[in-house]
Amino acid sequence: MSFEYYITQNNKRLKCGYTTGSCAAMAAKAACIMLLTGKQVEQVDIPTPKGIDVWADVIDIEILPDSVRCAIVKDGGDDIDATHGLKIFTTVRKLENGITIDGGTGVGRVTKKGLNQPVGNAAINSVPRKMIEEEVLKVCQSLDYTKGIEVIISVPFGEEVAEKTFNPRLGIIGGISIIGSSGIVEPQSLKAIRDTIYVEMKVLRENGIKEIIATPGNYGEAFIKGMESIKGINEVKCSNFIGDTLDYAVELGFKKLLFIGHIGKFVKLAGGIMNTHSSFADCRMEILAAHGALFGANAKEILECVTTDEVIEVLEKENTREQVMQSIIKKAEYHVAQRVHNEVGTGVIMFSNEYGLLAVGENAKKLLNDFGGSNE
Repeated sequence: MSFEYYITQNNKRLKCGYTTGSCAAMAAKAACIMLLTGKQVEQVDIPTPKGIDVWADVIDIEILPDSVRCAIVKDGGDDIDATHGLKIFTTVRKLENGITIDGGTGVGRVTKKGLNQPVGNAAINSVPRKMIEEEVLKVCQSLDYTKGIEVIISVPFGEEVAEKTFNPRLGIIGGISIIGSSGIVEPQSLKAIRDTIYVEMKVLRENGIKEIIATPGNYGEAFIKGMESIKGINEVKCSNFIGDTLDYAVELGFKKLLFIGHIGKFVKLAGGIMNTHSSFADCRMEILAAHGALFGANAKEILECVTTDEVIEVLEKENTREQVMQSIIKKAEYHVAQRVHNEVGTGVIMFSNEYGLLAVGENAKKLLNDFGGSNE
């Protein structure tokens, strides 16, 4: 019987999964039982920090005279998860004393400060480490074993899969991370995205970086490649979480933060909208119509547009594009600066895939002139 736990989001019933940390703990428990008893374990269960028990089949069992190796298949549920379907292996051996936990093939190594583990450690976060240790201790105590156990976590294909994650950007080299603070994977977790942004920013800050560029995603990343003035400045993908990124910049002590993004998202900043996902707010056409009307553009025609590129076409036709874009960027920079109470130097640049660069805010111009100085 497979693990089943569901949550409801936006009136949809979604299947939860379990984290790589839960997989490692389950595999460690099963392997330890087999090491100390010599008996095969076909299914294993553990409690998670979230208070939900998880269970899974134990596969690829290998019992040798001095060690046991087995695996649990990672189940991400209905979440979009790069590690879904990977086999998380645990190998255990007897030691004279203590419980040691380390990573093998396919588990990343930490190379930068600011992450959950010290530089040089395997990227097995503190909660999974605690889960693994607790499960191994419980097995040892129940079987009256008083010596030590070595635990090695490995993930075949982990290095290849890690290339699809944030690990290389964070300085985790050679594989995936064994993570999960709750033990449970909740589909479409917005908190997980925010946590990733925070960790990436924290790593940069703890490695001496004081100025960064933030862009929502692939469009922005592609656009900035052609900007010579910002080459060498570290970039963070902030997704739709503009407000959270600003908050993190204040908390972590950054000095400069330049946002570069597509008008489809960044026009919302002119309305003070700090989460640019359409499910939170849209108002693109309303904002564009209001600013357009200030300079004589046809507000009714703008409101009937479907895309922001259509609006630019209208503004081009009426020779008001430059005025409207400058009006919008000025308001966007105002709201961004207000969010950080001027504790961080902020600026906004806006572009369109079809029309290219649309507007560079006055604050953004200052940042472009200053970039490089605050990292010294």
